[in-house]
Amino acid sequence: VQLDVSKSFNLRFGIPLSLQLEGRIMAESLVIGIDSSTTACKAIAWNATGQAVGEGRATYPTLQPRPTWYEQDAELWWSSLCGALKGLFESIDPRQVEALCITNQRESFVPVDGEGKPVRNAILWNDERCLKQVSFLEGAVGGEALHAITGKPLSMTPALPKMIWLAQNEPDFLPRIQKFLEPHAFLVHRLTGEFRTSLASADPMGLIDMRERRWAEDLIRELGFRRDQFPELDEPGEIAGRLSPEAATATGLPAGLPIVAGGGDGQCAGLGANVTDTDRAYLIMGTAVIGGAYSGEYKTSRAYRTLNAPIPGVFYLETCLKGGVFTVAWFIERFAGELKKPRLSVSPEELLEAAAAEVPPGSLGLMLVPYWHNVMSPYWDPAASGITIGWHGAHGPAHFYRAILEGIAFEQRLAGDGLIEAQEQAFKEYVILGGGSKSDLWCEIMSDVTGLPIVRSATVEATCLGAGILAAAASGWYEDIFTAAEAMTATTDTFRPDPGRLRTYDRLFREVYRPLFPAVQPLVDRLTELTHEALGLNGS
Repeated sequence: VQLDVSKSFNLRFGIPLSLQLEGRIMAESLVIGIDSSTTACKAIAWNATGQAVGEGRATYPTLQPRPTWYEQDAELWWSSLCGALKGLFESIDPRQVEALCITNQRESFVPVDGEGKPVRNAILWNDERCLKQVSFLEGAVGGEALHAITGKPLSMTPALPKMIWLAQNEPDFLPRIQKFLEPHAFLVHRLTGEFRTSLASADPMGLIDMRERRWAEDLIRELGFRRDQFPELDEPGEIAGRLSPEAATATGLPAGLPIVAGGGDGQCAGLGANVTDTDRAYLIMGTAVIGGAYSGEYKTSRAYRTLNAPIPGVFYLETCLKGGVFTVAWFIERFAGELKKPRLSVSPEELLEAAAAEVPPGSLGLMLVPYWHNVMSPYWDPAASGITIGWHGAHGPAHFYRAILEGIAFEQRLAGDGLIEAQEQAFKEYVILGGGSKSDLWCEIMSDVTGLPIVRSATVEATCLGAGILAAAASGWYEDIFTAAEAMTATTDTFRPDPGRLRTYDRLFREVYRPLFPAVQPLVDRLTELTHEALGLNGS
C-alpha cells in the first residue's frame, strides 16, 4: 500500500512528508543545499523546519602560481560535490530528496570549451593579478558608468577585470573558450547538461545589467566578449534543470531531480539569516567579513556594492572586508605559533580570547585598521594596506589580538553607517554567522562598537541553509521564499551594547578610527614606493 500525501495537506500542517508504506519506511522529505565554497564543498540535507539531518564534506586545495594569484582546478568542484553527496548518503536515503540547490563562492570563474571542460584553471575572487585591468576599465568604460550598470564600484574582486587580464595575457586560450562559468554555472552544467545559472550567482561577476536583470550585452560587446560566452539566466528559486542520467550515476541521486537556481554564498547566507525586510542585516564573520542590508529597490553607492538577493526583485546592499577571520589566523600563524604546542589542551584562539577579555576597551591605546587585503567599500583602494598605531612597551599578544577584533568591529561600524544611510532608516540588529560568530568576546565587541544588538544564527551553516530554503520553496513546501525563510530559520544568543563601553568605543571611532586611514594612507603609499625603489622593483 502506498499513500500519496498532497502538497496542500503538507502546507496546511507545515510538515512535508513522503510516506512509503510498504512495511519498511516512513521517511521525511528533504532538500539538499550544496555550498561550493573557496575551500570545500558541503552537502547538507534540510527538513521543513530548517534542521540539518545529514552532512557530507569534501575539501580541495587552492593553487598559488605567484604571490598574489589564486587559482583552483575546477574539476575538483565537481568531484568534491560528488564526494560530499557520498558522505551525506551515509545518513539519509537519496530517495527522500525532493530538490537540490547550489550556493557558491562568488566572483571566481573558469573558462570552458563547448563541452564544459576547463580550458585552464579557475581564477578566484581573491586573486589580485588584475590591477592594470582595473585601470583599463576606468579608461575604456568609466568607473561611474560601470558602477551604475552593474552595482559594483571598480575593484579587483569581480571576475570582469580578470577576464580582461586573461584576454590580454593568455591569448592562446581564447579560441578554445566557449563559455565563462562561475561555480554555480559549472556545477549546474555537470548536473543537467545545460549552460544555465542563477542571476544571483552570475551577478557578482560584474557583467549583469542590474536594472534589466540580464547580461549587460552592450558592455560585453564593448569589451571584446560575446553574449553566447555566458550561460542563460534563471531567477533564484526557479528550476534550472533536472538531473541527467549521467549525473545521477555520478552523484547517487535519482535522475530527473529538480536542480534549483541558487545564489552566491553571501546572498544565500543573508537568506539563511532571514534578512527579508529592512529591520535586520546579516553579518558574516568568515575569511572575509560581509555585511548586508535588504533593499526593495535598486540603489548604488560607494559605501557598498549592490547585489541581487536570492529573492526575485530584491537587492542586498553589501559591504566586504576581505581580511576578516583571515587576519586573526594570520596573527596566530605568524606571531603566536608557540600556542599550537600539542601539550596544550585548548586552541590558540581560546587562549588569546581569554587573555584579550582581560584587556580594557581600546587595547591600552593600540589601534588597528584591518586592510590586510586592501579595501573595498568605502574607499575602493586596491593599494591600501593595514595600519597599526599606538604601540608601547606594555603591549603584548593579548592587546594585539584584541586590537584586531576591535579594528574589524570599527570597520564594520564604518560600513554599517553607510548601509543605514543608504536605507534611510536604521536596521535594528545584525544576525551574525560564520566561524567568527562562535567568539563571545568578538560578538560583545561588535555590539559595543556598532551600538546594535548582535543576534547569533541558530546554525553556522546559514549559507547552505539559504540554498535549502530556495529548494524548499521550489518544491512547494511553502507559499513563497519569504514564508520558507520564516519557517526554516532561527536565532539563539543576543549580545547587547554595554552603555559604558559604547561611549568609549564611540569616541575612539569618531575621533581616531574614522579619520585615521585617510590621514595615514598617503604616507603608507610613499613608504611602499620608496621600499620598492630600494629593492629595485621600480614601483611595481
